[in-house]
Amino acid sequence: MKFLVPVDGSKGAERAVEYVIASAASLRQPIQIALLNVQWKVAAGNVKLFISQETINDHYREQGMAELAGARAILDAAGLAYEYHISIGNPAEAIVQYAREHDIEQIVLSKQAEAGLQSWLLGSVVSKVLHLAEVPVLVVK
Repeated sequence: MKFLVPVDGSKGAERAVEYVIASAASLRQPIQIALLNVQWKVAAGNVKLFISQETINDHYREQGMAELAGARAILDAAGLAYEYHISIGNPAEAIVQYAREHDIEQIVLSKQAEAGLQSWLLGSVVSKVLHLAEVPVLVVK
């Protein structure tokens, strides 16, 4: 079974990874785990006049790797193989596109319990993924 776990560096994302690890023990088939971090596109309009594309790409890579670090450490400690990828763009659309392109069988993501704008944005991502995904989506609290 192929799982996709979108990761944003939060404790909720780590709980989603831990859920997949716990599920792996009960499945009778080998599993494949893909971690996906999506960076919001920050380079718009005239920004590229002042910052090189290489600098922008380095920023995306550094932020993505930092946000993937906790989930990767959990999977490394569990001894499970995984792959990871950093995308740039709208998180919900990138998650669904990745799932479609990589024949993912289930998306496991977290719903944040934080207040404010971040919660609203993340809640919006969860809602959009639930609406757009063509595969089962499990939301971990």
